[in-house]
Amino acid sequence: MRELKLLGICGSLRRQSTNAGLLRAAMAELPEGVSMEIADLSAVPFYNADIAEKPAAVQRLLDQIGAADALVLACPEYNYSIAPALKNALDWASRAPDNALLAGKAVAILGAGGGMGTSRAQYHLRQVCVFLDLHPLNKPEVFASAFAGAFDADGNLTDAKLIQQVATQMQALANWSRKLRA
Repeated sequence: MRELKLLGICGSLRRQSTNAGLLRAAMAELPEGVSMEIADLSAVPFYNADIAEKPAAVQRLLDQIGAADALVLACPEYNYSIAPALKNALDWASRAPDNALLAGKAVAILGAGGGMGTSRAQYHLRQVCVFLDLHPLNKPEVFASAFAGAFDADGNLTDAKLIQQVATQMQALANWSRKLRA
């Protein structure tokens, strides 16, 4: 069986982001036959239809999305919704002819934040996924508290229970992606 390629996209640009920490944990917990890289959104400008030639950072992101079999979206919650950097990455990708970069891909969504652990933003992101013809994994969901001691000062996930939830989600994403591609 061919190796499954995942692309992690983090909606937070902060170096010590707990959402980036979730993606690093996901990368460390991948099942056999699965690889993952994490996109760098720090230089991706806001989508603007007046930009005739795609900047290098945008082209690199689009190439990564095109090469990925599935996406892992780390979804922070800003004002009860999706972080602009994550939405912007999806907006750029959605402009490919016939939505070719996104349509039909499996997606896992996870997030770390306060209160309800980004649940509102994750459910909003699921609405966006419907329009983009992405196929989010329903279960398991990962809602992590960024402020309850589950992460170290550098944003790395240290809580064994959450690490296991992330590992379970990555296995489920691999299974879901392969099922969709069959």
